[in-house]
Amino acid sequence: MKAWLIGSVGIMTAAAAMTAGGAGPTATGADWRPQESPGTVIVMMETDRGVIEIAVDAAQAPVTAQNFLRYVDGGLYDGGVFHRAVRPNTESRTDYPIEVIQAQRARGRGQGRGRGGFAPIPLERTSVTGILHRDGVVSMARSSPDSATNEFFVCIGDQPELDFGGSRNADGQGFAAFGRVVAGMDVIRAIQAAPVREGTQTLDPPIAITRAARKSGG
Repeated sequence: MKAWLIGSVGIMTAAAAMTAGGAGPTATGADWRPQESPGTVIVMMETDRGVIEIAVDAAQAPVTAQNFLRYVDGGLYDGGVFHRAVRPNTESRTDYPIEVIQAQRARGRGQGRGRGGFAPIPLERTSVTGILHRDGVVSMARSSPDSATNEFFVCIGDQPELDFGGSRNADGQGFAAFGRVVAGMDVIRAIQAAPVREGTQTLDPPIAITRAARKSGG
């Protein structure tokens, strides 16, 4: 089952029962910048279009960061793909449009063979972590709250409607941001501009992730 980013006809999964809750929004993430520290892990992701480096913030978003890292450490993103590109000419919503690319792990590998991998994780809201959906920020895709597993997305440009209290998702809970691209935004933009299947956001062909591994930290 796909964990699409948004609630929109033809895009959201069937598991669309949304719930409310969580703390109110704060401005603590406005000046967040990833930096290598005891709580930061740099992940290098090699793709068909080039190399991306992601600073994973295990201090600010410990649950989401450790979930992402267990997929990395288990080699489960090796052979995965970037499969979705949302840009102005593929966006199906005009009320709260976004620009992102979305990726998933290799299918049929590791725990939960043929399924999502590890068990879903609790939603770490941006109102708690302070990591807002700015340009280059990496976040987890989900359907309902507490449903994220392996699929993640990268923001191209600032995407405030994906934060807690944003209107992109009907439940207003936002998505769990946990890091930021610190090298390779040119690769991200190249993936976003790649061909899609006509009338869809599905990359055709998908962009392969050949390898993902820790570069430093952790």
